[in-house]
Amino acid sequence: MTPNAVEQTSVTMLGLGAMGAALARAWLVAGHPVTVWNRTPTRATVLAGEGARVAASAAEAVAANTLVVVCLLHDTSVDEAMAGVDLTGRDLVNLTTGTPAQARARAAWAHERGARYLDGGIMAVPPMIGVPDAGGFVFYSGSRELFDRHRETLGVPAGTTFVGEDPGFAALYDVALLSAMYGMFAGITHAFALIREEDIDPAAFAALLADWLVAMAPTAHQTADRLRSGDYTTDVVSTLGMQVAGTPTFLRTAEQQGVSAELLSPYFALMRRCLAEGAGEEDLAGLVDLLTRRTPSRAS
Repeated sequence: MTPNAVEQTSVTMLGLGAMGAALARAWLVAGHPVTVWNRTPTRATVLAGEGARVAASAAEAVAANTLVVVCLLHDTSVDEAMAGVDLTGRDLVNLTTGTPAQARARAAWAHERGARYLDGGIMAVPPMIGVPDAGGFVFYSGSRELFDRHRETLGVPAGTTFVGEDPGFAALYDVALLSAMYGMFAGITHAFALIREEDIDPAAFAALLADWLVAMAPTAHQTADRLRSGDYTTDVVSTLGMQVAGTPTFLRTAEQQGVSAELLSPYFALMRRCLAEGAGEEDLAGLVDLLTRRTPSRAS
């Protein structure tokens, strides 16, 4: 596809919340003709002043272009917006946040209506959209042919990463990464709570904390290697048994600092359960199997 062809690719954008508006604006800035629709018309008016064509209905917006991008509040709102809309021959890209099961059901729904389908999980906040160096990207899953056809256009607002033909994978990757993010946020929250009432500069502490988290990040690769091999014991530096033995210190410190341990306690409880099942010489990879109630096939 030539750059000129990419510039002329027309896009329909359904949903103009903060993210939808940022997406539409990125395509407009890049020279793409964009047709927009939003349940609240005033949000579309702003983009009209920036060159967007405003459709009076979702049906009119869908009819305007082959490539239709949807970014609405939730999965139910997609049903509401698309009620009675003819999707025949459309390339439907759904960036509405949802679960893997919802994405798979939406793919079947789209195919029944004659549309090709891609699901997407946006790993960015609106200010990152249209800013190449911001690091934002979107997971896509579903039709590989459809992704390849529109890869350059979809790459205008943010980077693109195709994760599989299963339509549910984009949502799964999205939620998995964000779950890890919230786990990190929980640890950061607890750490700051521990020092909150002390004569410690939060900014100075933050520098140490950020560096420590970066140093611990390779644990993700180590866990992946152990899950693939089934070997949870070779070259373990700090065994589960050792770590469980140390957890009372964390809980006593929290108590002495007047801090609730509610963010740490569930993880420590999971560690104790894993230890009770005989995993004392392993690292923490076995917790993954415990969460999934899967019996690990450990290497001998």
